[in-house]
This record gives sequence, structure tokens and C-alpha cells, in this order.
Amino acid sequence: MTSALNVMWAATQALNGLIGAGVPQDWATHMLGHELTAMHGLDHAQTLAIILPALWNEKRDVKRAKLLQYAERVWNITDGSDDERIDAAIAATRHFFEQMGVPTRLSDYGLDGSSIPALLAKLEAHGCKNLGENQDITLDVSRRIYEAAR
Repeated sequence: MTSALNVMWAATQALNGLIGAGVPQDWATHMLGHELTAMHGLDHAQTLAIILPALWNEKRDVKRAKLLQYAERVWNITDGSDDERIDAAIAATRHFFEQMGVPTRLSDYGLDGSSIPALLAKLEAHGCKNLGENQDITLDVSRRIYEAAR
């Protein structure tokens, strides 16, 4: 019973919006992932593991401060230049997902990237042309993220 209660509490906290109150929120990973789910049947965890490292790498300059904070607070990465620490944090995240049995590249699921134009068309049809906390993840940036996730 305790496990079920913990899952319900965690889900409530994840979905009620409180955790993001007062801070910029970036749901681009989820939106790009939703299109992968709809088109290819990948589950949500799989799509997040595919998109997140590629998105962070693409947006590393804009997200620099948060990625450095993440590197230090989550992975205890404190040595090296800013870029080296960001690279290490992204690599550690990818490794964590893969250790949990969740592959992190489209090719791991037999996808070669040929559906990227269709994925972008779906994003556009769903009004997802300017994503991210700064609304700066355009369809062209989304294309680069999908391509980097191959």
C-alpha cells in the first residue's frame, strides 16, 4: 500500500503545476516526444530519453546556467570548463537512462530519421511551432533536435 501511495503522491506533484510555479517551464521535450509516441508507438519514457539529451545539447547556450547547476547538483560534476561540465552532465544523463534499460537514440528503436519531415508536419499541425521556455524552439530547431537524436 505504501508503494501505491508514493506513486500517487509523486504523480500528483508531477502533474499539478505546483513544482513549476513562478519559474519558466520548458515542455518542448514532451511535445517532441508526443509526436514520436503518436507516430511510432514509443512510450513516454522512451521518447523523453531520446529527446532530452539532444535538446539539451542543441539549447546548451540558452540553458547554460541551469545545465551547470544540474551538472553540479545532480551529478556532482564540478571540474572542467563550462562546456566540459555540460557535456559530462548530458553524457551522465544518457548513461543513466541506458542503465535503466531505456535506449536514448532513435536508431536504437529501428528508426532512421526518415519520419522527421512527418513529425515536423504534425508539430506544425498541432500548433507547436515555437516551443520552450523562451518560445525559441522553432520547427527548424525541432528538426535539428530530431536529427541529433538519431
